[in-house]
Parts: sequence; C-alpha cells; structure tokens
Amino acid sequence: MPRKKNSIATVQITISTTAIVRGFLETLVTTGLYGKNAAEAAERLIGRGIEQLIDQDKLKRTGARRS
Repeated sequence: MPRKKNSIATVQITISTTAIVRGFLETLVTTGLYGKNAAEAAERLIGRGIEQLIDQDKLKRTGARRS
C-alpha cells in the first residue's frame, strides 16, 4: 500500500557524512523500517533524536520554524 503524501511542507537540507555512516544508513534501509534510501533513513533517525530531546525537556515542541 502506498504511503500518504506528507501534509506538512518540507524543506531540503544538505548534510555531509563519512562513507562508513552512509553504509550504516544503507544497512538500516535493508531492514525495511527506515525508508527507501540513506537520505530517508537519516531523516527518520534525526526525527527520532529530536523526539528524544523533547522527551528529555532539552527541546520544546513549538512547531516548525522557518528560516
């Protein structure tokens, strides 16, 4: 079943990492739980990390910020 289109506007950022990190991201993709490619896996990990920081009260959930 196809995923629903994201109703929240997205913005693109560029990150640089090592080949080793990219390899880990690609390994996560093979599990089927982290998206279809390394970029999606990175986005999901970033999102999870932010959720953890919110749960630890290190960040406040204030909605999307625009730059």
